[in-house]
Amino acid sequence: MSICSNSGSEISLSEAQALVNAFKTRFPNEIKCSFVGVDTLNLILNQENCIGVRIYNGYDTNLGRIAPVLIGVDSAGKDMSTGVIIDKLKPCPDECDPTSPFHK
Repeated sequence: MSICSNSGSEISLSEAQALVNAFKTRFPNEIKCSFVGVDTLNLILNQENCIGVRIYNGYDTNLGRIAPVLIGVDSAGKDMSTGVIIDKLKPCPDECDPTSPFHK
């Protein structure tokens, strides 16, 4: 299946919790999630011919943790590697929502 501007699927809260819990079980010492602000995300999305975002699993060897890398994808399905690339997201812990159903 090729990618397009509506790639991805909405899932239920229970499906999301199962995915998050499986990750936490397998990687108990990794960060739980990362936050990126809308203004920063729009730096990617507002690029000409951008149809979405690809999220690469990076690893910060200095901090010893997962470091997601976000890059725009064009209508041909190619990474926009000469455009905006984002890292340095806010990790949980420390930037967590203690009331989230994923925080348990």
